[in-house]
Amino acid sequence: MRKRSLSINLLLAILIAAASLSSTAFAAKEVNLYSARKEALIKPLLDRFSAQTGIQVNLVTGKADALLKRLQLEGRNSPADLLITTDAGRLYRAKSAGVTQSVSSLKLRDTIPAAYRDPEGHWFGLSLRARPIIYVKGKVSADELSTYEALADPKWAKKICIRSSGNIYNQSLVASMLSHDGKDETQVWADSLMKNLARKPKGGDRDQIKAAAGQCDIAIANTYYLGKMVKGKDPSQQAAAEKVAIFWPNQSDRGAHVNISGVTLTRAAKNRANAIRLMEFLVTPESQSWYAEANYEYPVREGVEWSDLLKQWGSFKADQLNLAKLGQNNAAAVRIMDRAGWK
Repeated sequence: MRKRSLSINLLLAILIAAASLSSTAFAAKEVNLYSARKEALIKPLLDRFSAQTGIQVNLVTGKADALLKRLQLEGRNSPADLLITTDAGRLYRAKSAGVTQSVSSLKLRDTIPAAYRDPEGHWFGLSLRARPIIYVKGKVSADELSTYEALADPKWAKKICIRSSGNIYNQSLVASMLSHDGKDETQVWADSLMKNLARKPKGGDRDQIKAAAGQCDIAIANTYYLGKMVKGKDPSQQAAAEKVAIFWPNQSDRGAHVNISGVTLTRAAKNRANAIRLMEFLVTPESQSWYAEANYEYPVREGVEWSDLLKQWGSFKADQLNLAKLGQNNAAAVRIMDRAGWK
């Protein structure tokens, strides 16, 4: 009986070990991604990654704030290994919420400039988005423009369109100005800017550009929205885009304000090694070039050729402020906007 019992125990041990190895092998073939980027803007890259590595990417898309909330509610039980989201401010929120973990990767560190990654390795920029001044050709001359700060000049009264203060892109713009100009100067700027608006803030960036072609003379918007209007199929948006041009502000000092879409490894990640492989794949020259062609964003990796449309907009000096500052200054930026009556 004892010999039989030992055989049964040995068999059970073998079965348990086999099940464990099978589970590990299965886990080694997948990575789970939550993405605030629409499927069309990320899935082609994920498919290329899977084809090259044999690792399946399970994609869940959604609104940026909703995905962060989901990660918080799921906690350590979250199936997500990675989160891709837009704006450094949101990446900072994810880190502050305790749903991320640091990554030590020489490939990521050596490829991505320090300004576009978290100093502690919690998040990394994947693509660069610029937020310059967009002006109506024939109504405004580039010679009249200079800096973001100069938009507070009374000569621009009733001529500027911009999104609401609830928009993270504007919050990050103000947060960057806080870092460069200080609290008092930024408050004066925000107060004066509100006096120069042609209308109450409403709509998205494309709405500001369309309004700039009619209701106002100047808009502040991310360049990739203009790209979507130029390359899109809506004749009215194409017509509006034809009427405007880009001006790169602050070229004689800090440079134009930029932000990122970025990626972070979740604290709950169960496929850590595969997730890091995907992070590194997303900053390869192939992936970086795809961002520029597909979504009119700028590569974070140096030496990657821009798309023809980006080249048409001209080269520019970008602000080298570490984007972690945008998250750190977010609350103060929102208070300044509220005091200015920025709705």
